[in-house]
Amino acid sequence: MSAFEAGPIGIAGGGRLGQALGRLLRDRGEPIAAVACRELDRARAAAAFMGEDVAALPYAELPRVAGRVLIAVSDDAIPSVAALLAASGLKGLALHTSGTLGPAALEPLARKGVGCGSLHPLQTVPTPAQGVAALPGAWFALSGEARACAWARRIVDLIGGHAFEIPDERRPLYHAGAVMACNFFAALLDAGVTLFGQAGLRREEALAALTPLVTAGVANALRLGPERALTGPFARGDVESVRAHWAALAGEPEPLRELYRAAARYTIGLARRSGLEETRASEIERLLSGLDHE
Repeated sequence: MSAFEAGPIGIAGGGRLGQALGRLLRDRGEPIAAVACRELDRARAAAAFMGEDVAALPYAELPRVAGRVLIAVSDDAIPSVAALLAASGLKGLALHTSGTLGPAALEPLARKGVGCGSLHPLQTVPTPAQGVAALPGAWFALSGEARACAWARRIVDLIGGHAFEIPDERRPLYHAGAVMACNFFAALLDAGVTLFGQAGLRREEALAALTPLVTAGVANALRLGPERALTGPFARGDVESVRAHWAALAGEPEPLRELYRAAARYTIGLARRSGLEETRASEIERLLSGLDHE
């Protein structure tokens, strides 16, 4: 890297991911000069997490102290933050951390000659501290201009992660897959806990009771693959269990019922790939396709 590209780094955005990345990079010797937010108090809190020598600034002042900027804000805010940084004279490199958007979201900066790219961590960051613990070893999706991608790979190497590239036009598919595998899992777990509650368990008891089951299920699916790890009534072709589930769900909120139905329809396809005999699979499919009329 040139001396300029190895210069100070600014973090645009004081959320969980921005704080975690800033802290990790600073701990590994990178020059984190400042963090910027629309609200200065939030920037101060983020700077305190990253390190005592990190300044808290408004966005317009970030280009004054940093030649490289990590934009870790919500997807909707990326274009406006990019435009503000461009108008404030940012030169050098910029990366955003969106999973869905490509480097085109940074077009105002690209027009000014800034090397633009994206660096999306394929990891959940519920708190800044948990992000610091979880991001090392994670996978990161990269795309963008060559200089920006070189910086993104340097960040991944410093953190101890793994880099892979996703074509810009396929990023929404990639991110939808990540959301289904992670965020939808949380929703499925909440639905399970809710039904345990309807069966008489307190929420804390339900979470405790489900922990060994869920932990083993996820571990098996990751180790063996979803097809080999699938168990339960769909893997067995147990039509009556599915029928009993749907009858029991009759009084539940419609979103929960629809969640069960959608997941069941997908799971029967997985069960087919796992070796379920066709007569059983077809019988469950007929049941599922007729649920609207029951």
